[in-house]
Amino acid sequence: MYVNKVGPYFNPHETYHYYSLPICRPQKVEHRSLTLGEVLKGDRMAVSSFNIRFRETFKNKKLCTEPYEKKDIDKLIHAIEELYFFEFIIDDLPIRGFVGHLKESGFIPHSHQVYLWGHFDFFFEYNMDQLISANVSMSNVNPISLENIDTFPAQITYTYSATWKKTKVAYSQRMSKKDTFFQKSLEIHWLSIINSIVLVILLMGFVVIILMRVLRSDFARYNVVNDEEDSLVLSSTLDRDDNGWKVVHADVFRLPKYKSLLSSMLGVGSQFLLITGSILIMAMLKMFNIHRHGSINTAAVLMYALTSFVAGYVSSNFYKKIGGENWVWNIVLTSTLFSAPLFLVWSIENSVAWYYASTQALPFTTVMILVLIWMLVGFPLNVLGGIFGKNYAISFNAPCRTKNIAREIPSVSWYRSGPILMLIGGFIPFSAVSVELYYIFATTWGREQYTLYGILFVVYVILLSVTVCISIALTYFQLSNEDYRWWWRSFNNTGFASFFVFVYAFFYFVKRSNMTGTLQTFEFFGYTLLACYVFYLMLGTVSFYASLTFIRYIYLNLKMD
Repeated sequence: MYVNKVGPYFNPHETYHYYSLPICRPQKVEHRSLTLGEVLKGDRMAVSSFNIRFRETFKNKKLCTEPYEKKDIDKLIHAIEELYFFEFIIDDLPIRGFVGHLKESGFIPHSHQVYLWGHFDFFFEYNMDQLISANVSMSNVNPISLENIDTFPAQITYTYSATWKKTKVAYSQRMSKKDTFFQKSLEIHWLSIINSIVLVILLMGFVVIILMRVLRSDFARYNVVNDEEDSLVLSSTLDRDDNGWKVVHADVFRLPKYKSLLSSMLGVGSQFLLITGSILIMAMLKMFNIHRHGSINTAAVLMYALTSFVAGYVSSNFYKKIGGENWVWNIVLTSTLFSAPLFLVWSIENSVAWYYASTQALPFTTVMILVLIWMLVGFPLNVLGGIFGKNYAISFNAPCRTKNIAREIPSVSWYRSGPILMLIGGFIPFSAVSVELYYIFATTWGREQYTLYGILFVVYVILLSVTVCISIALTYFQLSNEDYRWWWRSFNNTGFASFFVFVYAFFYFVKRSNMTGTLQTFEFFGYTLLACYVFYLMLGTVSFYASLTFIRYIYLNLKMD
């Protein structure tokens, strides 16, 4: 049996080494070799002092006798008052229980009693020669009061028992047993999910049908030519009377500012779209054991390194296509666009975790492994992708020629302005995933285990579809207002959904969770901010390419005068 970690019940990411508490420990602590995902998850497994043999039942075996000074008792009292729970691991099965028991009653007079569990009552189930389930119970145990200890060092003896019971449950089904230690709040509301999917599909259909009718009308108005004799007269009339997206045809392909930054964001956004889709597909194919610690974390790290080629290729290819020349700087920017913010956030989080002596602080060896993965795999693949992207880039081939002098952009009403369109463009994609966000947060920042990856993949596809539709619609409205600055606007419109996700995260932290404390707060908001940044890059990339495809389509089908 391995001891793993302890921490407050309501702060899932505030964990400490089990032996950080003054509880029975061997003379020499031997740690178990862990996977990268387990280390990232905060696991720190060490060999325990429990001597448990397969199918051997015994009662009240002595574990150790600990001499406690006052500071040790105070440390235990603090842990019990903070509702610390422990986690043991035996044959990859978790065993969880509380360090002690806090009893409070009444207001006047107020009763505050702190008890320590000094006996562990283990229950095991087996089938043939395989362990099926493991649990620990305190129901028939008399706790040790820590309130009235006034003689130090105080001697406290720990004992444990083991009971073995035969079961018919197969080994392959042993993880299917529900964990009753943590409160379960994750109930799948199928009606809400189906309702959300239907509403989103109706919205997409509405946008597509309306936009097609409007475009058909525009093409009929712009492209009508009665005959050769009237063509010159008609064209001059159109030049005088035209308004809308046709009149900006000589400016719509005017290249944007900060071309390298835009290209890098498109590259990194494409990379994370591939990572997210791949992990969801692998999860649907049951390639991850959801009960196995850190398997998805490991996959995410390796996928990020291996897909760096995609980021470099997309970024460099697009940068060269729109006339970029400093491709070396573009590759460096692409490789650091996410890794630099990640390193900054991680440095702050790791420093806070290190200050609190939490297992969330990564060991030096793990940090070096991650750095080497990026230096030896991620960065070289990014450079290689950039070289391929630059060499295989073709010309942009804009359907319309761009004039030397930019057209003046007319003013519009406030409700048709860029910030309002951005709010609309961010809120609608957010509403497509709002139902699923609670489950994602409860899984990431709680004790829940997400299993409905099929539904999550459907929501992911719907999110991207809604992003495409809304991006095209908003780009059309912008061009109809004779505003040709669509490059950055198309990226930011739906990318603004990340702002609404962060607002929801704040609401979840305050209203839906019981998380408290400096360490947990830094962990939650730091990594949530980073996740929202990734969300912004992903949706912005989809939105930009949808707008670019739409604009190419309408101007290719427009007959120029």
